Amino acid sequence: MSLPRIAVDAMGGDEGVRVMIEGAALARRQHERFQFLLVGDSARIERALDTHPNLRAASEILHCDDVVGGDELPSKAIRRAKTTSMGLAVNAVKEGAAGAAVSAGNTGALMAMSKIALRTMAGIDRPALAALLPTLEPHDVVMLDLGANTEADARNLVQFAVMGAAYSRIVNGFERPRVRLLNIGTEEIKGTEALREAAAMLTAAAAREDGGLAMQFDGFVESDKINRGQTHVVVTDGFSGNIALKAIEGSARFVTDLLKQAFTSSLRSKIGFLVSRPATELLRHHLDPNNHNGAVFLGLNGVVVKSHGSATAKGVAHAVAVAARLLEDKLIERIAHDLGALNSDALRGNGHGKSRPEAAS
Repeated sequence: MSLPRIAVDAMGGDEGVRVMIEGAALARRQHERFQFLLVGDSARIERALDTHPNLRAASEILHCDDVVGGDELPSKAIRRAKTTSMGLAVNAVKEGAAGAAVSAGNTGALMAMSKIALRTMAGIDRPALAALLPTLEPHDVVMLDLGANTEADARNLVQFAVMGAAYSRIVNGFERPRVRLLNIGTEEIKGTEALREAAAMLTAAAAREDGGLAMQFDGFVESDKINRGQTHVVVTDGFSGNIALKAIEGSARFVTDLLKQAFTSSLRSKIGFLVSRPATELLRHHLDPNNHNGAVFLGLNGVVVKSHGSATAKGVAHAVAVAARLLEDKLIERIAHDLGALNSDALRGNGHGKSRPEAAS
């Protein structure tokens, strides 16, 4: 039995068609049940498929030669939602022609198009961008929001926690993921009023006698503990989350570049590299962003996955696999169930709908 088709924006990303098609082909080889709707310039897609007959047999092409630019403003891009490869991929989910959409294009434009086409789920005020980050433990950590909302009130943060926990249960298999709010300290008095209020609401909801939410709420976590593996879901606003994510990615690149310099600085260092190569290869694999590629827009009436623009074919394949798994394990239904289990009284008031900040870049 095959899964619903996955719409792939073949024109998005730094290298466009070549990498997106290679990534889809790799995903197809790894998962024979995957079916695809490839959206983009049909001539270029056909040429790329010449070397991937297995993918060709599982794909339909939707022609479109209009592309959203990497630096294009979302407000401008949404006007071309019906003519661009990104917009048509998302619209395929709306129309039921595909179960999920994957794009490596402009993040802000993808979020804007997805929100307009798919709308937010009942009980969700704002969708959030979630991603998996590596940890010292065998599992990854789910972190959200990573840039969809520059500000978030207590109500938003509680909703992010519900969505992040549902996502973690799928990708990491935890029945009750450990959820924490990102803060400048772990003490209860630390942080903004919104953080303290959200903490109180989550503590009450998670401790209900009827089982409450399918999560453990463990209070606050500081940014230096995100990758330790002791927390399964880290919740924050998009401004702080985007900064934290880029700091983590920059630190990872710094470490790998520093090791490269150290191991090539002298003959002795090169010999040392050969001796320690198994360990350094393990480190490189663990820090490779392609092994964690695929950020998800949570809170929409449809699955949309954002691949990194510089992802390799392996990274694109990972993003496609994330989309397929979320379809198979019914992410949206899980979130809806958890929202229903949340005491509505806990989410009343708290500045609901005070502002509509723009997405972070």
